[in-house]
Amino acid sequence: MINVAAAIIENDEGQLLIARRKEGKAQAGLWEFPGGKIEKGETAEVCLIRELLEEMNIVIDPYQYLGEHTHNYGTVHISLIAYLASYVSGDIQLYDHDQYAWVARQELSRFELAPADLPFVKKLISGECEEK
Repeated sequence: MINVAAAIIENDEGQLLIARRKEGKAQAGLWEFPGGKIEKGETAEVCLIRELLEEMNIVIDPYQYLGEHTHNYGTVHISLIAYLASYVSGDIQLYDHDQYAWVARQELSRFELAPADLPFVKKLISGECEEK
């Protein structure tokens, strides 16, 4: 099983950042909450700060644990840990994605999101998680 962290990043307008995986990547064409694999000795929060700086050139502040669940993609089984995070600074540059969007929680259902992210989308839309 691979341990992965996802950041549900909110901007000052209350919109959430999602990004579409580019061709050649696993889950290509699907939208996701950005993040990445947790390295040995790393916490999920440290992983998210590192990954978002590496993959999107932005600084974030993970502030609230949202939950964890497992998902089996068939070829890979992941444990996904999600954190709510604030966007701090940086101009978004895409490396592993080909598009990004800032969307309202209620708009998330309009996008084809990666299956592992769907339980978190449900929580966000239903209001099960508290806002900052």
